[in-house]
Amino acid sequence: QVQLVESGGGLVQVGGSLRLSCVAPVNIFTIFTLGWYRQAPGMRRELVAGITSGGSTKYVDAVKGRFTISRDNAKNTMYLQMNNLKPEDTAVYYCNAAHSLATMDPFGSWGQGTQVTVSS
Repeated sequence: QVQLVESGGGLVQVGGSLRLSCVAPVNIFTIFTLGWYRQAPGMRRELVAGITSGGSTKYVDAVKGRFTISRDNAKNTMYLQMNNLKPEDTAVYYCNAAHSLATMDPFGSWGQGTQVTVSS
């Protein structure tokens, strides 16, 4: 059962920054595309960004120019640097593995996620 572990969330004011981390099993990290997803209260879980094992990236329009996804292969860790945060970024953030950057359909188990709250 594939499960990744998220951390780094918190409470931040509008315009602030946070960096989320996601640790994955080495056999998953080195092979598969990884992604960040989020779920706001009462909403469906949605894709935020994805990154392939080779470093190609993809972002949803709502976060382009503000969020940066990256990965540290030596640490089996993926990051999401979030700048200029807005109240609409408030959500539980999850990471997962996906078969391709094009679809970003997650196939692992969902972890507990990490809460990001942006206050105005």
